[in-house]
This record gives sequence, C-alpha cells and structure tokens, in this order.
Amino acid sequence: MSATIDQAQREKVFYPDSDGQPMAENALQFKWIVLVKEGLEAVFRDDPNVFVAGDLLWYAQEGDPTIRVAPDAMVVFGRPKGHRGSYKQWEENGIAPQVVFEIQSPGNRFGEMLRKFRFYDERGVEEYYLYDPDTGELEGWRREEGRLREIPEMKGWVSPLLGIRFDPGEGPDDLKIYGPDGSRFRTPQEILEDEEALKRRAEAERQRAEEAEKRAETERQRAERLAARLRELGESID
Repeated sequence: MSATIDQAQREKVFYPDSDGQPMAENALQFKWIVLVKEGLEAVFRDDPNVFVAGDLLWYAQEGDPTIRVAPDAMVVFGRPKGHRGSYKQWEENGIAPQVVFEIQSPGNRFGEMLRKFRFYDERGVEEYYLYDPDTGELEGWRREEGRLREIPEMKGWVSPLLGIRFDPGEGPDDLKIYGPDGSRFRTPQEILEDEEALKRRAEAERQRAEEAEKRAETERQRAERLAARLRELGESID
C-alpha cells in the first residue's frame, strides 16, 4: 500500500519547464550561449545518441523539484536527441549531463556560481567550462579522482569528451572554439556572412569562366578568319 501512496505522491509533484529567469542578461551573454550550444549541436549532428541543450532545467532527483539547475549549455552522451521541456534525470536512465557550460554575466553573483559548481561536482559532471566574455577569462574543470579539478591551462585545451579545442584570446569576447574537424564555432551572423562570401566567390569564378570562354571563342574566330585569308592568298597566287 505504501508503494502505491508513494507513487501517487510522485505523480503529484510538479516540475516546471521554466524557472522564471531570463536565458541571458545581455546581448553578449546571449551571443555566447547560442554560439556554444549551436556549435555543439553541429559537432554531434550525426550522432543520434548525444543530446545537446541550452538553458534547459535539469532536475536531478525525482520527488524534489528544488534540486535543479539550468546550465547555459549541456551535453549528454547516451541519450537520444529530441524535444524535452526539462531534463528529468530519472527518466533518462539516471544519466547526468557529462559536460556543462556556463557563460558569465555581470549579474552573476559569486554565491550563485559557487552553488552551481557544487551541484555539478556532486552530480557527476565530467567537464565544466565557465567563460566570461566581458573579461575574456575562461576556466575549466575535469573530473579526476571523483572530483572536479581545475584545468591548469585552457589555451589549446582539447576536451577529452567533446574533442573541441579552446583558444582564448587576449581580451574580452575573443574566445575561439574549434570542432574536431578544425572548423571554428561561428555565430549565425558569421555563418551568413561566410555563405554570402562563398556565393560572391562562386559568382566571380563563374564570370571569370565566362570571360575566358568568350576570349577563347574570339581567338578561335580570329584564327578561322586568318586561315580563310591565307587560303584566299594561296588561291590568288595559283
């Protein structure tokens, strides 16, 4: 009977899909959240068993909706792609996200970031990356001996789980992230600009090919006229 009651109680627990907080506090933070999340989506686009999400509530314990956090981006290996209103770990074979990203903003308080770090540490996250685009500071932690330990040097660091490489710049908003194939994570605006540049190059190449074809045709016609003139001269001599 108690098991039935427990089940009924579990079914009454409400897990909101939103915590009422904005996804980002400013345009710069939003830019980096989108860049990281979409870049990771592209890296694992062909693997049906890698779930990538941005600003999705992760509920870690059934029955207690207060044990939750919403990473700016997270990667879960061993779980299928697909829409989720939230990530309920007990419905995902108990698998916790292995990699999480946080993009810091001026409004992030130290206590809040410490709480998140402890959550990720206690819940088994394997890699945790924190980037502050306002200062350019990038920090990372990797699980070693059961705890998240700081990565001493992030410049050139390659994530063991993701295969991506980090290249922090010398100032704000200057981080570059490269996928396993060497391609750089790009914003939607950069992708559009690159596509337009590619179209312009293709059009310029087409025009050059047309001009070369016209020159070749002009030269052929000139050669035919010359040959005809020579034949006429030869006939007149005969």
